[in-house]
Amino acid sequence: MTPNEQTIVTDHSQLISDLVVTARAAQSVLAQSSHEARASALQHAATLIRAHADEIMAHNRTDLDRAEKAGMASSFVDRLTLNESRIEAMAAGLEDILALDDPLGRELARWQRPNGLDITRVSTPLGVIGVIYESRPNVTVDAAGLCLVSGNAVILRGGSDSSASSAFLARLMAEGLEAAGLPGGGVQMVPTTNRAAVGAMLAANGEIDVIIPRGGRSLVERVQTEARVPVFAHLEGICHLFIDAAADSAKAVEIAVNAKMRRTGICGAAETILVDSAVAGDMVPAIASALIRAGCAIRGDEHVCGLVDDATAATEADWSTEYLDSIISMKVVDGAEAAISHIAHYSSGHTDCIITEDEATAEAFLACVDSA
Repeated sequence: MTPNEQTIVTDHSQLISDLVVTARAAQSVLAQSSHEARASALQHAATLIRAHADEIMAHNRTDLDRAEKAGMASSFVDRLTLNESRIEAMAAGLEDILALDDPLGRELARWQRPNGLDITRVSTPLGVIGVIYESRPNVTVDAAGLCLVSGNAVILRGGSDSSASSAFLARLMAEGLEAAGLPGGGVQMVPTTNRAAVGAMLAANGEIDVIIPRGGRSLVERVQTEARVPVFAHLEGICHLFIDAAADSAKAVEIAVNAKMRRTGICGAAETILVDSAVAGDMVPAIASALIRAGCAIRGDEHVCGLVDDATAATEADWSTEYLDSIISMKVVDGAEAAISHIAHYSSGHTDCIITEDEATAEAFLACVDSA
């Protein structure tokens, strides 16, 4: 089944099985294809995305109109929005992927058994990958690109909020495969927004080889709880930025604003800034002022509130909140050790970073903080 408009479905298990049959047939070809052919497919897809930018935005307008009519939050609408720059970023992202070395056929390890048997571990495709995601239509392109370049077929189930955008993008990805002489069935879009289709994917043990959820806590928890298929997943992105005493102040301000405000609605956006007490007197007002000018609200501990008039007092819940909005929590800590301790307690293990010019402190931070 090729990506298409929404379809009325009564037997979701059969629907998923049918998608798997098509995907599996395509994957057997992809697994044996050359890296050049797979890279060509991504290049064709990137070209198609650029050529159809106006149509992509028209489909996206359908999704945006529905979201705005439903009164969705501005952060949600931002995640849903595709404009010229984001469309170009999707195409450029595919070109970044195709420029990588071939992930297949790489020798990962080699050893010899006492009986003289030589064993080699070689990278191979996983097979048919199911990706379940929510309101970000660009995930359609990112996920399909990564799956295809590694010789896998993908079954995509996007959120109902981005259904028009995602279905059209999936069609372009399939056309990219066909333009390179590969089967378009390597990209399958579940043609219904009924949540029963998600349940059918999660129950497709022996059909789908692995499920990857991309979304909020409720989606990921459902996948982890219900899946009978292997899952690659993480929960929310409670991401920290620690400003060390040895940080360059100009860099710290610029990075803090970018880390929070570039895209507030993504799981990799900063949600908490920790500042070393040794530099808090200057650094906290500088960073807070820059963030406030950019439209971000500050929720701070007692020390931060004493330095920033416009900050509101943080509660215990703030340190473990993924805002996905123009809000950030700030706290003053007594050095790197205290920052690491705070991160160990509150971080979701997604993305945490340090700003410092001290190499030893940076290495200690990287060694102690267990984040992806």
